[in-house]
Amino acid sequence: MTEKVTKLMKDVPAIRWTALVFLAFAMFCAYIFMDILSPVKSILETTRGWDSEAFGFYAGSETFLNVFIFFLIFAGIILDKMGVRFTAILSGLVMIVGALINWYSVTEMFMGTGLETWFNNNLNYIPGFDEIGVSPFYRGMPASAKLASVGFMVFGCGVEMAGITVSRGIVKWFKGKEMALAMGSEMALARLGVATCMIFSPLIAKANIFGGANVSHAVAFGVILLMIALIMFIAYFFMDKKLDAQLGETEEKDDPFKVSDIGKIFASGGFWLVALLCVLYYSAIFPFQKYAVNMLECNLTFTTLPEGSFWGTPTAAVVGYLLMLIVAATSFISNFCKTRSKIALLSIAVVFLVVFCVMSYKQQSAGAIFAVFPLLAVGITPILGNYIDKKGKAATMLMLGSMLLIICHLTFAFILPLFKGQEIGGVVLAFSTILVLGASFSLVPASLWPSVPKLVDQKVIGSAFALIFWIQNIGLWLFPLLIGKILKASNTDIVAKVDAGILTSQEAAVSYNYTNPLIMLACLGAVALVLGFVLKRWDKKKGIGLELPNIKS
Repeated sequence: MTEKVTKLMKDVPAIRWTALVFLAFAMFCAYIFMDILSPVKSILETTRGWDSEAFGFYAGSETFLNVFIFFLIFAGIILDKMGVRFTAILSGLVMIVGALINWYSVTEMFMGTGLETWFNNNLNYIPGFDEIGVSPFYRGMPASAKLASVGFMVFGCGVEMAGITVSRGIVKWFKGKEMALAMGSEMALARLGVATCMIFSPLIAKANIFGGANVSHAVAFGVILLMIALIMFIAYFFMDKKLDAQLGETEEKDDPFKVSDIGKIFASGGFWLVALLCVLYYSAIFPFQKYAVNMLECNLTFTTLPEGSFWGTPTAAVVGYLLMLIVAATSFISNFCKTRSKIALLSIAVVFLVVFCVMSYKQQSAGAIFAVFPLLAVGITPILGNYIDKKGKAATMLMLGSMLLIICHLTFAFILPLFKGQEIGGVVLAFSTILVLGASFSLVPASLWPSVPKLVDQKVIGSAFALIFWIQNIGLWLFPLLIGKILKASNTDIVAKVDAGILTSQEAAVSYNYTNPLIMLACLGAVALVLGFVLKRWDKKKGIGLELPNIKS
């Protein structure tokens, strides 16, 4: 007599990948909002009075509560105690609340109110934080930037909670299967959110149909997408609940969480190496994304489009975005096809990538150019994920990513400025470097995140991810501030020219020299490369298995 065996949902490829789609699309929407103001930095400077320092404080504020109020640590404990489903819904709600505050801060409704006056007169000195130099505000910071920073802090709590929740959810559904591929694919789709933001944020902010340049319209677009992200988490909720019903569990209820477990995580040398690599990688990318569009505006020569030009219309932007989606879809799917189909799909991807780049150039928009950032990553992420799942070499991949990171930032710092004034050469170099930078970053989720379950006990994976994200957030708080401060200190002549009436604020916003901030980011890549060597030797000595495949034969 045989027992009927019920196949688990996570053992069915179509079902577990559907769960991944829900999680990944939610992060796609979150990534759009994360950089929603980045491509309109110059508009903020001219319409809201945000200089580079104010923008840097705003950009760094996303991680402030996570770092200094230890919210991410609590989020990890909540995740381990309450499970993926509860934490996913909570993170979605927190993101929306923060986004709404952010939106209100840059609207016309906020200007001239008593609340604006209050923010102008307060939060100029915060006891304790000012003394140790970590205050999220400063005297003279525009009121709208202060309130936007408050909203971004709240949003940051939600998005980082969502990040660790999604990572834990992927471990739950893909452990022993295509975990590196799943994590890499999730991040690849999420990074399409960056491209979406770079294309549509300036378009919506500048659209005449909304009454002229107004950054609040772009932020409102981001708020709507976060509501869609919440719907994705709700859909995942029901899938995950059904899986637990199959497993006979109410949620991921492991052994009771103890505070002492955090000490065990911190005692792991491998944990610290992975955490430090994470903070270095992400600090060299995410803060850069906040300034990348303005960096391109300052180093490339753009011309004003003629009145009524097709390239300045929303239609051109939408067509370009559709081309980008075709490139992403064909290159991604090609990795799962046989040789003949693979060649055909890759050929289509290359052709449409070239057309997309030409269209982005024709639009004379730095945001449209930087939108190419995730496309090569989307194409190679399955290759890297499959390789690491089947062959291993995660630590080696991290070292390769570090080398590419260094090359790209040094190219932006020293070579791209040489092409200033050249209409074509600089754009071609910018496209090439941005594509390689995106590819280098795709090595991180495919190799680093799947290594975490090998380093810590199953019941504290949520806390381990939270602690890594917390350490990462220290860098994401610090380096946007440093970029803003270094940028301002390196361009005192521009401030003087504005004060003297030689430059207008519009001209000043696209005249900065970004060499010194980019050198700093390249140095982060150099330190990451050294740590990659150390991690590889440590893994060989301890036999943890970071260089071994994820899929168990």
